[in-house]
Amino acid sequence: MNRLDSRRSFFNLMATGAMAASVAHAAEPGSEPYWRLVRSQFSFREDRVPMNAANLCPTPAHVASRVEELTRDVDIDCSFQNRDKFASLLENTRSKVAAQLGASADEIALVRNTSEANNTINNGIQLREGDEIVIWDENHPTNNIAWEVRAKRFGYRVTKVSVPSRPMSVDDLIGPFERALSGRTKVLALTHVSNVSGFRLPVKELARIAHQRGIHVHLDGAQSWGAEQIDLKDLDCDSYAASAHKWYCGPREVGLLYVREDRIAAIWPQVVAPSWGDAPETVLKGARKFESMGQRDDAALAGVGAAAEFHNTIGTQRIDERVTALATELKSLLREAGANLTTPQSATLSGGVCIIQVPESNRAKVLDAMYSDFGIAGSTSGGLRLCPNFYNTREHVQRAAEGVVKLRRLWA
Repeated sequence: MNRLDSRRSFFNLMATGAMAASVAHAAEPGSEPYWRLVRSQFSFREDRVPMNAANLCPTPAHVASRVEELTRDVDIDCSFQNRDKFASLLENTRSKVAAQLGASADEIALVRNTSEANNTINNGIQLREGDEIVIWDENHPTNNIAWEVRAKRFGYRVTKVSVPSRPMSVDDLIGPFERALSGRTKVLALTHVSNVSGFRLPVKELARIAHQRGIHVHLDGAQSWGAEQIDLKDLDCDSYAASAHKWYCGPREVGLLYVREDRIAAIWPQVVAPSWGDAPETVLKGARKFESMGQRDDAALAGVGAAAEFHNTIGTQRIDERVTALATELKSLLREAGANLTTPQSATLSGGVCIIQVPESNRAKVLDAMYSDFGIAGSTSGGLRLCPNFYNTREHVQRAAEGVVKLRRLWA
């Protein structure tokens, strides 16, 4: 079966809602034939394999085609009359994303990226001089330095928490944060999965502790949305930020901001554009007030809905299991070969981000060699960062591990 036929077969299955007998076995969780069918939906070459989902992912053909189709539609007719349909397409996207995350549509804002979502919370929460924000030192700068910048402007206090470099249990990750909270703490700003260590924080437990003290819990989910099955109500965070262009494999420049219903009114938006509404009956409802930005890329926003369809076709739990399986296999192969990993082997303590310890002075050289000699595209964040996503195959993971083993001479 060629790649075009594979794509047609995949989406024929989506349309009919049933698996044809000839591919029934391929639909079983853990089946490599099934995942090769999923891989065929992506246009990347086998000699240029993306393994940096923590930064940017390719979009599947279904999503890319939808964005292209809608972009062309606007170019052909950019009238208000023609573009009127995008309002319903946006709401369709919102509803699909909300359903996947266990949230209501009114709690979801579709912003531009995680950075914007983080800063919306950073600037929108009302704080007073002397208030404290507790952050993780492994947060992304937009959920870390951004708090420090605001603190300098308004006289807040930022307390930065470090966790053990070799956590053995979730208690090792809970303790440092619990000890840092004080009577002045108003916000606990966390990262679900670190992009520089691969550590996964026990968010649900930390949220319970923080809420006992009336503390707002903000969660950067850039490394979990699309890679894991997320239930925001179960995680019990007050706000959550993520980007579609990472693990979710959606269009670029569309992000997610979730704000729990009872917290929306207390948080101010960063931007007030004409879409905000100039009369009570036109004021944006719920979290929509955070996406008032003027002209947006309507095709990209609708394209996130296509990405949601793609995830639903595969199943978010199945994707979660696949990412975990690939990351676990990669870490096992590397440890067996003697490579030093920052990321824990345990799937409870880590996510899909895998960090191999490489001296900073050698990282660029190793990264380039992985790309040129083994066709694996990674990153140098925290070391040599390799992040297999659900479109990767076991062969990709094995090739990446082989590359690390052969390139250890560059830093050993």
